[in-house]
Amino acid sequence: MKDFPYKKTQLKHEHFSGRKKFVFVFMGVCGAALLYRAFDLQVLNKEFLIEQADKKHIEVMQIPAYRGVIKDRNGEPLAISTPVQSIILNAKLHKDDQDKLRDKMTRQKKSEAEIAETLAKYRAEDAQKVARMEKLLDLPPGKVQKQFDEKPDDQFEYAARMIEPSLAEQVAELKIAGVDFEREFKRFYPSGEISAHLVGFTNSSDKGQAGLELQYESVLTGIPGAKRVIRDGKGHIIDDVESIKEPVPGKDLTLSIDQRIQYLAYRELQLAVDANKAKSGTLVALDAETEVLAMVNQPSVNPNTRKNLEDDFYRNRAITDVFEPGSTVKPFVVAAALDGKYIKPDDIFQTHGVLQVGRHSVKDVHNYGTLDLTGVIRKSSNVAVSMMGLKMPPPYFWGVYHRLGFGVLPNAGFPREAGGNLLDYRRWHPFEQATLSFGYALDVSALQLARSYTALADNGVLHSVSLLKREQDDDAKRVFTSKTAKRVREMMETVVSKEGTAYEARVDGYRVAGKTGTVKKSGGRGGYSEHTYFSVFAGMAPASNPKLIIVVMIDEPSAGQYYGGLVSAPVFSKVMSGALRVLGVAPDQEDTMPVLLTSANPLPHEAE
Repeated sequence: MKDFPYKKTQLKHEHFSGRKKFVFVFMGVCGAALLYRAFDLQVLNKEFLIEQADKKHIEVMQIPAYRGVIKDRNGEPLAISTPVQSIILNAKLHKDDQDKLRDKMTRQKKSEAEIAETLAKYRAEDAQKVARMEKLLDLPPGKVQKQFDEKPDDQFEYAARMIEPSLAEQVAELKIAGVDFEREFKRFYPSGEISAHLVGFTNSSDKGQAGLELQYESVLTGIPGAKRVIRDGKGHIIDDVESIKEPVPGKDLTLSIDQRIQYLAYRELQLAVDANKAKSGTLVALDAETEVLAMVNQPSVNPNTRKNLEDDFYRNRAITDVFEPGSTVKPFVVAAALDGKYIKPDDIFQTHGVLQVGRHSVKDVHNYGTLDLTGVIRKSSNVAVSMMGLKMPPPYFWGVYHRLGFGVLPNAGFPREAGGNLLDYRRWHPFEQATLSFGYALDVSALQLARSYTALADNGVLHSVSLLKREQDDDAKRVFTSKTAKRVREMMETVVSKEGTAYEARVDGYRVAGKTGTVKKSGGRGGYSEHTYFSVFAGMAPASNPKLIIVVMIDEPSAGQYYGGLVSAPVFSKVMSGALRVLGVAPDQEDTMPVLLTSANPLPHEAE
């Protein structure tokens, strides 16, 4: 019997055709259902989608980055950033929230009376929440509400900046429409006034405004990140969707400052300025070969309170202000004349108390008569150093001062550094050359003066200055011969003797070499004032192998004393004494150390 393949094939095709029809019908029904649902939501019942859209939207927000920490040389924090919250008002969003409520009720075909009642209740509850927020933030009553009412289209206004996160959480719990939160960082300065002039401060946006905060802004500032978030209809973040870019924190900055010495210097300078009823004061302490260890000024300012942030309070006078250094430069004149062979080590000077230079006279406080080189430094004779200065050719004399850094920016890495003023030698007249010998017609900063003393402390080698910690100075250069520097340093030790001008600068247990300066302040074109002075002392210790250099300048002492040896030298003594012990520098004159009396038999109250 034969098969009929055609019939079998026909049955298979009919079976497949039935299934295909079923799929098509099913897809058609589903499509129709979707179209109906879309029509229902978008035309017949669009309130649902509108409500959902009002509830949520996605946006990208910035993630602030940590600002780098500023530390002292031992790792003690001088400036750190802590996370805080700022509260932002969006009046438009606040108004829109009420409008959305009205629109919703209108779509629901509520009566005007029902809408008015609901809105009144909403406004009353909102007003209570706003009042509560104002109280939490210690704002004047009605301030926030006034912002909402008078500027309904504004979208950004700070209600409070940099508040504690716990306080921000209390505000967030109120769930006020148009009140948003922004994470920021608040700069905190643990040392307050003590390091304010050096470290500087940031503004409310955490951007450096003064000091090292400004100088190293690009180093300390991090790179913000970004993330995608979901906000509700009131503008509040309800969920983090994803991280787009992680923030990169700023780099830390390690200073050369030793905060222990900084505190000591600040305390003693403040006491001296107050005791002498002075206008201001400055102190700089250097490691004799490498870095700045302390730099303080009076008056000072507390950067944490952000009050009195005026130039007169926050500028770093040690670097930005200049003064005539007076007799503190006399050791350089002696060293220059010796190295240039314009005088001999055993030369004698007949001073007579006065020296006629053209139409002008150079005078000493007293007639010191005959002086050797050591006597010139010990008695601080203007007449004798003028004689030396006039022996040197102007280009040579100017060249020594220039190599010492006078008239040159110190390049310490600080905003508004002063280079001082050193008159071009081609404009010198004999009297100007004479006055330059005892520190007039010359302007320097306290930092420049301290730096110049490194040439005497390190046996003729001048060092650069740094406010950042470093291991060595790669820019050192020789100014004087080692023999001359040591010889002049020995002369300067006599200044701190009973016969010298700065016995108050002595430090028990250590040899000290230094020089006083009592400088009349310029009165402008009218010449020099007879009643206002800069009181200066510059010195180093231990004189046998100097480790520290300190310069103290007190401006306009008015309590009676004004000589550098009586006003500034005692500050030098106290700070140098403490600093040497902090650094563990061995004494080099033990016979002057105080004797500590002990008893073999303890007193009755000591026996335990």
